[in-house]
Amino acid sequence: MAVTFSDLHTESGLKALDQFLSGKSYISGDQLTKDDIKVYGAVLDSPSADLYPNACKWYATVSSKLASSFPGKAVGVRIGGQAAAAEAPAAEAPKSAVADDDDDLDLFGDETEEEKKAAEAREAAKPAAKKKESGKSSVLLDVKPWDDETDMKKLEEAVRSVEMEGLFWGASKLVPVGYGIKKLQIMMTIIDDLVSVDTMIEERLTVEPINEYVQSCDIAAFNKI
Repeated sequence: MAVTFSDLHTESGLKALDQFLSGKSYISGDQLTKDDIKVYGAVLDSPSADLYPNACKWYATVSSKLASSFPGKAVGVRIGGQAAAAEAPAAEAPKSAVADDDDDLDLFGDETEEEKKAAEAREAAKPAAKKKESGKSSVLLDVKPWDDETDMKKLEEAVRSVEMEGLFWGASKLVPVGYGIKKLQIMMTIIDDLVSVDTMIEERLTVEPINEYVQSCDIAAFNKI
């Protein structure tokens, strides 16, 4: 039985996660797995220790283990790939924490009936070969500015301005790298058959006009979903 978490940017979503983690150290089993990485990436910040003690303890454990592998903290995934989505109030009740589907984690939140019908119509209209494009990956990018005077807000806006079929931008954080300089760590979800991360970095993220703000862009983590 697969486990599904939804709306982890809301109080109700964090409450469901906290209840699930009661008596558990990790999402699956007794050690860190890619399931923990996926859920950790969808939680935007450390949960409150007063409101969600189980989730807070788990978040701190995952953070400490990731610290030795990555130069900064991992970051979460904002719903639907939009920066503002996580800031909007929840309009619907959260899904159950456990679901009998084949997905390990619902990264895109609840859909309306109209959105579901539209998605089904688009899928039906695609050629048969397109139906094989089901593989997805969660990618963490390190985006470095030119110096400490670079406007990091405009840098992030420039990065998010890159739009491609099969690309969904997620949450982001600024991580200090020294000498007053901070780098942008940003999550994205991609459909593997549609998006080449290396090509996107080379042809979109490090060329004009984005290279006015971006000095370099590297893949910090790459996980199949």
